[in-house]
Amino acid sequence: MDTRLAVETTPPIDIRQYGIMDYDEALALQRHFVGARADGVVDDTLLLLMHPPTYTLGLRGGEKHFRISPKVLADRGAVVRHADRGGDVTFHGPGQLVGYPIMDVPTRCGNIGSYVHKLEQVLIDTLAAFDVAGYRIPAYRGVWTEGRKIAAIGVRVNAAGISSHGFALNVNTDLSYFDAILPCGIEGAAVASMALLLNRPIAMADVRAELSDSFLRVFG
Repeated sequence: MDTRLAVETTPPIDIRQYGIMDYDEALALQRHFVGARADGVVDDTLLLLMHPPTYTLGLRGGEKHFRISPKVLADRGAVVRHADRGGDVTFHGPGQLVGYPIMDVPTRCGNIGSYVHKLEQVLIDTLAAFDVAGYRIPAYRGVWTEGRKIAAIGVRVNAAGISSHGFALNVNTDLSYFDAILPCGIEGAAVASMALLLNRPIAMADVRAELSDSFLRVFG
């Protein structure tokens, strides 16, 4: 189901919310919106959704960062995909909120560095609303808390300045899936979820709502 939240901002941002969507289907959806945004058919748009168990490798990723071979993971029912985004290997799955902003980066942010910084701020502000203290580590993209990574960021900005891919926030994620990889290619990195830190399940609808508000505030 596609539910839309259109908010009057300058320039406007359209937030579209979906349920669980296969990675390949979501990639096709992103490509559709990237083309439509470049043609001026749609406004800047944020796609919010979840994936079934999926491992993705960014442009800096390599199978050397898998602790279990991709073939074995595929045999266990997890999808393994190469992605044309920045970053290394990561995991997507149920209980994790994934955001794919399709935006005119030069107009909205000026440059890619500012864009990524704003994405991190959206996630930090969202976590703060649930009393989780998120922060940046300058050497790495993403958001951390208590020495563990709670949100990953991997983006692509094409020649027309339109963004795709985005961020993944661990809300109620089964973190055991990360045992199969070296998350983001960072030796010794551990991962966290909001549920783990708060010792209770977190309502995904509440996180979606708070993140949507934070996104509009930071980028609006």
